[in-house]
Amino acid sequence: MPRNVLTVTGRRTPLLLNIEKKVRPSSERPRLAVDAMGSDAGPAEVVAGVAKALANGLCADVSFFGDGDMVGQIVNGHAQLASATVVHADSVVQMTDKPMHVLRRGRDTSMWAAVTAVSQGAADAVLSGGNTGALMAVARRQIGMIKGVERPAITALWPSPKGRVVVLDVGANVDASDRQLVSFAIMGEAFFRALTGKLKPSVGLLNVGAEELKGHDTVRSAAALLRRADAEMAFQGFVEGNDISEGVVDVVVTDGFTGNVALKSAEGAARLVGGWMKEALTGSLISKLSAALMGRELKSLRQKIDPSSVNGGVFLGINGIVVKSHGGANASGVASAASMAAALTGRGFRRDVADNVGRVFATLDAASTGQDANTDQQSSGIKAVV
Repeated sequence: MPRNVLTVTGRRTPLLLNIEKKVRPSSERPRLAVDAMGSDAGPAEVVAGVAKALANGLCADVSFFGDGDMVGQIVNGHAQLASATVVHADSVVQMTDKPMHVLRRGRDTSMWAAVTAVSQGAADAVLSGGNTGALMAVARRQIGMIKGVERPAITALWPSPKGRVVVLDVGANVDASDRQLVSFAIMGEAFFRALTGKLKPSVGLLNVGAEELKGHDTVRSAAALLRRADAEMAFQGFVEGNDISEGVVDVVVTDGFTGNVALKSAEGAARLVGGWMKEALTGSLISKLSAALMGRELKSLRQKIDPSSVNGGVFLGINGIVVKSHGGANASGVASAASMAAALTGRGFRRDVADNVGRVFATLDAASTGQDANTDQQSSGIKAVV
């Protein structure tokens, strides 16, 4: 077992404060809290993924949360994790656990402990491959929401010829109001800006057509609010499903039901195409020779369509960095998610979100108040004439 092993239970969470004293150096490197137990792939894959991220150049101080003996032995097998801390937690959040059950009885789990490390200031970001609903519930309970944000949203990164496209929401909310879609747009814009440095990312609302009259009332109302309230945003109007992978805009905004269906459809299509490619390139001697000659190009293509290269959904709206890794992600996928979590620390995008949400909704509310006043004046005038 590593030397840096702490113990935490649901009733003794103050012990988490020891992490800050143990692993935070003067260099102010990002401190990453990793739920090692929640993933379907198991703790070995999670630990290997974080080790891979460090080997690839990630500079971060890491604390793993889970079974101390099991995780400690795995950590000892990776030279890159010589300075990592292992925090023992008695239980694990299961994929079948209901969020309310976890909130009531999950205080001794690795997920709860990892999230609490962020809420107590002992870590800068948390990474978990566990139960999405439970992670969202625990994060909202322990860390809280950014001021002015009504609902959180989960992001996904989409590959396109022009780079990555941010899509949100992909599962936190089955539906969303017009004002909630506006807040998703603000959060997605800030997230893309933090990831890429692009000052004015383009934003589009996902719809069944690009024409202004297309779609249901909510999405059309959200578009009207965005046009009226935020002159600083590069809002491009409506985009369609095929526009996502073409990179027509940098940020695509939708409700969680639609976004999740789109995400799962894209993942399925990528696996289908990958399977067809493998069959085509291994079906005969000639195809195998062709594949050998095209080795570099095929490797590049595989990397472009590999979902693990864009693994890591960020919970936007939470007042802390919370990244959800795919439950079945391999080490490469975990490495991508860990790198994203560390990259978001210290970039000020949560402050960016809070400032812009406050500004936009203040504008909307002022405009609404003005319209109400004008309506009252008009009504009074009509009564006077009558």
